[in-house]
Amino acid sequence: MARAMESAAPQFLPKAPPASSVNVRSVMQGNRKRDTRPEMAVRRAVHRLGLRYRVARRPLPGQRFTADLVFPAARVAVFIDGCFWHGCSEHFTPPRTNASYWGPKIARNQARDVAAMATLRAAGWVGLRIWEHEPPDSAARCIAKTVRDAQGLQGA
Repeated sequence: MARAMESAAPQFLPKAPPASSVNVRSVMQGNRKRDTRPEMAVRRAVHRLGLRYRVARRPLPGQRFTADLVFPAARVAVFIDGCFWHGCSEHFTPPRTNASYWGPKIARNQARDVAAMATLRAAGWVGLRIWEHEPPDSAARCIAKTVRDAQGLQGA
């Protein structure tokens, strides 16, 4: 599923339509790329478990995706996904406004997520995707187990 970046034809993505109201524009401008509340809660929980990590790093050089938490020695990359932006099967509600833009946008996000996971796997990394609605302590335990398992495999 991974493809060489130089052989890919340039993609021309549709320009985002203007916000439907001043309030919507304000909310959209307030969406953060990193350090979101769910991400910070998971990071604090992982830190409490004694694990140390890199934040907002590209796990693989030359790739355009950035993981929220990266454990380089264990080769584990963690992504904290928002329910709207990544199309959570439990909580995603299709937007009523500008649906012709947002539907394909969410589909592209999901396809990019699948491609990133396949690229990581092909490079010998473990990728974890955590939904923003998952309890931070539960997510942290899952991350800690994955990191420790990966470290154990590398020592074998």
